[in-house]
Amino acid sequence: MSADEASRQLRSGRVVATLTVPAGFLAELRSGLTSPSLVYQTTHGGISSRVTQQVQALVYALNRRLQETFVQTDLHYVQLIQHGGIATFGGRRYDVLGLDRMHGLLLQLPKSAQRDRVAEFSRIAGVALGQTGNLLSATASPIGLERAPEKSRSSLLSAQVQAYALALTITFLALLLAAAALAAERDENAIGRLARGLVSLGELVWAKVALAAVVALALGLAIAVVFGVIVEAGSVVGGEPWVRLPLLAVGLLLAGASLGALGALLGALAREARTASLVAVLVVMPIVFLGLVPKQVSPAAGWISDALPFAHAVRYFSSSLYDTDPWATVARELAWLVGLGAIFGVCARAATRRLLA
Repeated sequence: MSADEASRQLRSGRVVATLTVPAGFLAELRSGLTSPSLVYQTTHGGISSRVTQQVQALVYALNRRLQETFVQTDLHYVQLIQHGGIATFGGRRYDVLGLDRMHGLLLQLPKSAQRDRVAEFSRIAGVALGQTGNLLSATASPIGLERAPEKSRSSLLSAQVQAYALALTITFLALLLAAAALAAERDENAIGRLARGLVSLGELVWAKVALAAVVALALGLAIAVVFGVIVEAGSVVGGEPWVRLPLLAVGLLLAGASLGALGALLGALAREARTASLVAVLVVMPIVFLGLVPKQVSPAAGWISDALPFAHAVRYFSSSLYDTDPWATVARELAWLVGLGAIFGVCARAATRRLLA
């Protein structure tokens, strides 16, 4: 298969990857003495696991086709040794005697103990080589793979889907709730309370952030429990990691707070509750879309996504639930969520001064 064909296969279904054929690859492959390697680089993001699966499937298909060719070539040489014939190697032709013809020639020699031993050896070797085809086929594929009839963890309940479900739900809810709640303060005479000094701008903003965080925590844990109950009720393998729920709760709380701060900023800029709700709804989809686009596909989209809480929430949820060693990812994404939440909160507090006008 050519490099162009491999590239087309890797890009089918909108999957993006870079496949590099090292120098001398074909020469090593033709020699049969070593196993050359292809080098691939996948995108990072929501489709990275799918990219890796397609690359592995491509290499597996190539190996299967090459195995058949190599086995047939090896069998041809084995048959020459067994039965004799004309062989070509290194550009030269050879007339191979073969074990069968050697055995016949030995039987024409004067009978002796040495002749009989050599003749018996050639006969046994010929019988053994006759089984080489089955042995080579078993060596090429020593282990088969069959799908078990029992239930397995559905892709709809995978870690990636669950992480995106959690992030999408709390993003929509926290943005909409915080934006509408802060904008509604104008209709609830918050300006009068601010003027009398009963409530500060900071308290007004952080109250909405805390509301979004608490609601995100409650709803996120409910979604995680529902996922786990469905898995357990279906008796499928790979159920919900219940011991990770406290770690997930920390991320839900901080992600909700960060998104709530962004929602408060939108609400302060929109000023009216109905306008704020509409703006929050319109902003959710671009935020989610940017979080799905890998940096390799669009570097600009990747940079913008890193400046928004959604992508960091997805990475945190996926790592906290299913990574064997999640602590490095969890710490990094928590730092991002805290930093973004603080920035959006300060900006929302400054923008809330417009409510006094």
